[in-house]
Amino acid sequence: MKIRIVLLILAVVSSASAEQPLRVVTTLTTFASLVKEIGGEQVSVQSVASPNFNPHFIEAKPSDVLRVKKADLFVHGGLDLEAWRDPLVNAAGNVNVRSGAKGELALSNGIRLLQVPDRAVSRAEGDIHLFGNPHYYIDPRAGLVMAQSIASKLIELRPDSREYFSTRLREFEERLGQAMIRWRAAAAKTTGIRLVGYHNEWVYLVDFLGAEMSQFLEPKPGIPPSPQHVEKLLRYIKEQGVTAIVQSSYFPDDVGRKLSADGAVPLLLLCQNVGEAPECSDFIGLVDFNITSIARLVSQ
Repeated sequence: MKIRIVLLILAVVSSASAEQPLRVVTTLTTFASLVKEIGGEQVSVQSVASPNFNPHFIEAKPSDVLRVKKADLFVHGGLDLEAWRDPLVNAAGNVNVRSGAKGELALSNGIRLLQVPDRAVSRAEGDIHLFGNPHYYIDPRAGLVMAQSIASKLIELRPDSREYFSTRLREFEERLGQAMIRWRAAAAKTTGIRLVGYHNEWVYLVDFLGAEMSQFLEPKPGIPPSPQHVEKLLRYIKEQGVTAIVQSSYFPDDVGRKLSADGAVPLLLLCQNVGEAPECSDFIGLVDFNITSIARLVSQ
């Protein structure tokens, strides 16, 4: 009788353990949102970076180290977007989520990367990315690739839930496909327009829209705008018929607002991260907000 009771208790404990959500830590809120889309109730997700801070420069907190230490899965952007990523994982000491381990997922895998250097680069050129522009995660086309990567990894970690994750992936693909129809219609109107950015973080969105963005408030990536550079941009805006100035909310907007007023063009504060603005509450909402904001200017 005692043996039978012990076996029953072990079975209950084992069952309860199997039903515990996978503990997932992501670097960015956008990645957390996508993991939740696919993982549903079978994941518990927390992100390290706040949506209102530049993801290049995040200081991980002790609580972040503890979360990564306990994580079943660590999801990040890959490339060199999060320079703070490896120090965080090393501090956590969780071998299961280190690079190449089963509990690690780089979402850059399978992405068509833009601006991959074809020559040797140096820090004198500013904040240059060695593996290509890492801001792919606001590209409408990247949403499907990232979601599929997440689904594959969750199935790998919890194969008994394959059908659950696959179903949620199909539902997301359907909603994304419906949204893509709207976005491509908007892109047909934005082909050829000129935009000015603050930082070179919009290349994938601009590529999707068929627009042009060759000038930035930063004279070099990561270098704040100087008065001389702003004057040069003002001439460019007036001479080239620029449609708008675009920047994320986490960059200072005083220079952008002055340039907007002097050049008589709108300043658009768009989203790089889920949660950066109320309208950007998930991946589809983020892309929809960005594209709609730009397309609306062309329709006016």
